Amino acid sequence: MARGDQIYTQREFWNLQGLYEHHGIDCGDGTVIHYRKPSETVEQTSLATFAGSQPIYVKPYRTAFIPEVAVQRAESRLGERRYNLLFNNCEHFATWCKTGISSSQQVNDFLPLLATLKTEELETPVQEALQDSDQDSARVLVQRALGQIEVVWNDLQPRYKRARAEAATWERVAQEAVQRDRDDLARAALTRKRQYRQEAEKLEAQLQQLATLTERVLRQKLQAQ
Repeated sequence: MARGDQIYTQREFWNLQGLYEHHGIDCGDGTVIHYRKPSETVEQTSLATFAGSQPIYVKPYRTAFIPEVAVQRAESRLGERRYNLLFNNCEHFATWCKTGISSSQQVNDFLPLLATLKTEELETPVQEALQDSDQDSARVLVQRALGQIEVVWNDLQPRYKRARAEAATWERVAQEAVQRDRDDLARAALTRKRQYRQEAEKLEAQLQQLATLTERVLRQKLQAQ
């Protein structure tokens, strides 16, 4: 391990050993900057606090920021309290510090299929799972809810990314049209940009709802074990 490394360790998730990797940025002085649980705040703590008695590993990169820049990026977000399991978790944070891209392979691996359901349709199985008093029935309901969340996520996320990309593309088209004194084309491009931005905002709201549902279902899954 060295200053600026993205490091990780296996951590418990609601008392389930080894369920996820906890990521942070090594400061090179015996401390780590990471999204700390349970405060859900970006903090600088000791290596021992970060590791929680578990082995520490280094995530390798072919291309990444130099160590000083990675640490500076981590320091710039100290005190942040915007943790989100699916959008802004500890791995998103550390990967952003190291590469400039907010990404979590764990999230990508966790939610892998095509989708046919609407987000709002998940409320019923989730509520049933949370209220069911029989453990065996709860396990089945929770597993069903998790499966539905996985399906919906992989439908919504690509559509969200495409809408964001299209909005950015039409923004560039509008700027080029203005430079060429083509106000008519600029207005048309801005209209398309607004349409895609609205679509992206709608999809983002649905994805945020999925993030909340996932946390609730995972809590119930652990209670049912």
